[in-house]
Amino acid sequence: MTPPTPKAFPVSWDQFHRDARALAWRLAESGPFEAIVCITRGGLVPAAIVARELEIRMIESVCIASYHDYKSQGGLQVLKEIAPAVKALGDGRGKGVLVIDDLVDTGKTAKVVREMLPNAHFATVYAKPAGRPLVDTFITEVSQDTWIYFPWDLGYAFQPPIRDGAAG
Repeated sequence: MTPPTPKAFPVSWDQFHRDARALAWRLAESGPFEAIVCITRGGLVPAAIVARELEIRMIESVCIASYHDYKSQGGLQVLKEIAPAVKALGDGRGKGVLVIDDLVDTGKTAKVVREMLPNAHFATVYAKPAGRPLVDTFITEVSQDTWIYFPWDLGYAFQPPIRDGAAG
């Protein structure tokens, strides 16, 4: 039996902005937060939107490579650690720090960052079932077999109808 074709979930810039603002709205009740740590690269855009909406000025990044061919997740590689000054905030274990990413998929990246900041509040715009338990706040859950096409990964192109065999 052939494995199912992944479902395509293209997200426009407008939709992503609305979803990231919805995330900020939900997070406003969970703060206050002293800093944001965004997981690059996907967390950069939602972190900027959330930082604006919640008036957070301290923004840090943790750089982790996991998707190496845009389709499959490989081994994780921490390319840049969280700055010691940000790690030292609150209780020194992430209290008062908001971690932002675009998506939690398998949870492998989230697990690595959770180990770095175990008391941080972890938020993503989208969540898949395998990674969802590692996230405190998210906006939209999609099935594990869904591939989200983010606006920064897309150009305008024709999409065949689903009935004609398109992936979704």
